[in-house]
Amino acid sequence: MQRLEVREPVPYPILVGEGVLKEVPPLAGPAALLFDRRVEGFAQEVAKALGVRHLLGLPGGEAAKSLEVYGKVLSWLAEKGLPRNATLLVVGGGTLTDLGGFVAATYLRGVAYLAFPTTTLAIVDASVGGKTGINLPEGKNLVGAFHFPQGVYAELRALKTLPLPTFKEGLVEAFKHGLIAGDEALLKVEDLTPQSPRLEAFLARAVAVKVRVTEEDPLEKGKRRLLNLGHTLGHALEAQTRHALPHGMAVAYGLLYAALLGRALGGEDLLPPVRRLLLWLSPPPLPPLAFEDLLPYLLRDKKKVSESLHWVVPLAPGRLVVRPLPEGLLREAFAAWREELKGLGLLR
Repeated sequence: MQRLEVREPVPYPILVGEGVLKEVPPLAGPAALLFDRRVEGFAQEVAKALGVRHLLGLPGGEAAKSLEVYGKVLSWLAEKGLPRNATLLVVGGGTLTDLGGFVAATYLRGVAYLAFPTTTLAIVDASVGGKTGINLPEGKNLVGAFHFPQGVYAELRALKTLPLPTFKEGLVEAFKHGLIAGDEALLKVEDLTPQSPRLEAFLARAVAVKVRVTEEDPLEKGKRRLLNLGHTLGHALEAQTRHALPHGMAVAYGLLYAALLGRALGGEDLLPPVRRLLLWLSPPPLPPLAFEDLLPYLLRDKKKVSESLHWVVPLAPGRLVVRPLPEGLLREAFAAWREELKGLGLLR
């Protein structure tokens, strides 16, 4: 079992391995559990281990991160009479983690919560760092709050029930962390499976990158923006496809675009490892998109500063810049991106 500690701005433990439920301290007050119905068996295990009586299951996926579902969960907590000293337990993947954290941030102006991530995406990314939120029809994660869990308990037995594409797409975020940190070990994902002996250490290594970045910049005023590498175009692709394209796969497409931007700015050629990632991931081919198809979603991106959209651009592993870019350069890179996708057989 791997144990990491977040120190700033709110201390909490992160445990990655098998048997983590034994490490959860007794709950101090009333509790409720929100879970993805796809992992109901594990959610029942968590509830039994921690003595939680109130459980609410939801369908997973981006549809869960809506104003409608958010309101439903708040009303459920109110109907159960959960008080201010209650703890919300959240069991599921990235979407349930985002939703549940936002519910905890806003119910009675904030209650404690514990995260039990059940996908690689949730372990490496969504459960760590305190970002919570939901989507609007106009774009992804446009409503949210920073609210930090009291603990993250990643039980790796849950990963063994994942469909292989879902397992793989979460590792895109780990690959991204490798580019940010300049950690070559995190760029080697092709041999990983839910049964891999090195999976536990690999996931903990990826989580440690996010912990370091978010401790230094918990509220995304500076360095934390590096974690958005690949996400600007990725979120636009998700929105344009109405979330038919899963998040991790959208980010992989976004990493290819970011690598092209980096090369155009005189950086190292990072296309070879990203191409390998895409071939291993085998995402659904994209429709023949034009730059104008994505522009409305890019203009609504939450990472804008004043009126400028800032791009995270990798110049080399461990060396990235965040800056606005001229539209001409963006369009040239987009044309090159389309050609790359054609060559990989990923453009319909």
